[in-house]
Amino acid sequence: MNKTSIEWVKNPDGTQGYTWNPITGCLNGCPYCYARKLANGRLKDKYLANPNISPVQTESPGYYTSKLVDTLDPFYPRFWEDRLMAGDAFLKSTKKALGIFPCDMSDWCGIGIPESWSNRIIEMARRYPQHRFYLLTKQPQNLIKWSPFPDNCQVGVTVCNDKMLDVAVDKLEDIQAQTKFISFEPLLHRLTLSLDYALYYSGISWLIIGAQTKPYKPPEISWVQEIVRAADKAGIPVFLKDNLKPLLENEPLNTLYWANVSNDERGHERVDDELRQEIPEC
Repeated sequence: MNKTSIEWVKNPDGTQGYTWNPITGCLNGCPYCYARKLANGRLKDKYLANPNISPVQTESPGYYTSKLVDTLDPFYPRFWEDRLMAGDAFLKSTKKALGIFPCDMSDWCGIGIPESWSNRIIEMARRYPQHRFYLLTKQPQNLIKWSPFPDNCQVGVTVCNDKMLDVAVDKLEDIQAQTKFISFEPLLHRLTLSLDYALYYSGISWLIIGAQTKPYKPPEISWVQEIVRAADKAGIPVFLKDNLKPLLENEPLNTLYWANVSNDERGHERVDDELRQEIPEC
């Protein structure tokens, strides 16, 4: 396991959490994917040296491609037994409750990922209920296979546009999890579906919003504000990633900023150099 700079991955005490990658590779086909770039760059030889690839060979019905993925691609799904065992040993030995984001270099229950691999992630969460596991996917139709989730799992879906939001709401409504969240990262389009409806019926208790990076492509500030207003109306915490800061540099004081406790209608003092980065109670 590795300490992560992903801001929203927190240990229960509020310090930075960890990423853990017993599964790498993905068939979703997102053109902005940072993990694919790493897999085809400095990690290429290391990934290709692992022969434990997914036995599933299929056309990807992802949102951006239907190209048949070559199994010689370093970003084709692979399982790392040594990383699974090392993670197990690490969690067994630590006395501190940790926050763990499994498979940030993959999609833990995505296209082409065998259920037996995903089961190993859930088994680890059940084995260590004192630790928090962040489970994020772009394939929410698969989540029902593991519902109800252990109480220490925060179960989320990535949403970039209306189509993905519609599917996420429908599938999150069907599952049981202590914490359900949506990650609007990257937020690529203005959402025109009813956010009030989406937040109410899906049982969401947390929202994350971020920009596309490398190349940097921030959302319009008005898109972000609409989501934040809907979350405030529903009483849902919002975490704005640091990659939104350039978007806000010339904006007046508004509801996108906050710091600890005090004066506004939600009990937060507004400070103009701090983004709202709220974490749900769990």
